[in-house]
Amino acid sequence: MSLRKSLFALSFLLVASLVVCAQPTHPNSPHDTLRTKNLTVTYGRPYKKGREIFGKLEPYGKVYRCGADEATTITFMKDGTFGGKPVKAGTYSLFVIPNEDKWTIILNGQAKQWGAYDYEKNKAKDVLHVDVPVTKLNSVVEQLTIALAAKNLTIAWDQTQVAIPVSF
Repeated sequence: MSLRKSLFALSFLLVASLVVCAQPTHPNSPHDTLRTKNLTVTYGRPYKKGREIFGKLEPYGKVYRCGADEATTITFMKDGTFGGKPVKAGTYSLFVIPNEDKWTIILNGQAKQWGAYDYEKNKAKDVLHVDVPVTKLNSVVEQLTIALAAKNLTIAWDQTQVAIPVSF
């Protein structure tokens, strides 16, 4: 093999290894999936880490992906209601617009969005908007948590919680 070919091959391997090493091997935050008979929610679970979350890290009045990394996805296995509004079976991106006293919950038909960066381009695909009241919690929820309890999908983080009625 000529010196030129050897240098080219070595250069190629060096660049390829740098590209591979630069790729994230894990998401920035841990991820979780909530599974029930009729509903699946997949989301990144960021930590509070002493930060002021709503109104500061996540500004009031701005669309938030409701998690970390990719936008949270919610899959309805069959038709149902979400926040009292009808929803067809399928997978949606879940966004929220947090405010101090209420959140606007958004289901968007474009699943697998990265964060909320492309929300404006995809907002015509919104399936529903529903406003839900905020409950201030007495204790801190360190890690964003989405759960299903008493026919409500709850989202809790820091000292804030909202509950969205869900039925099938």
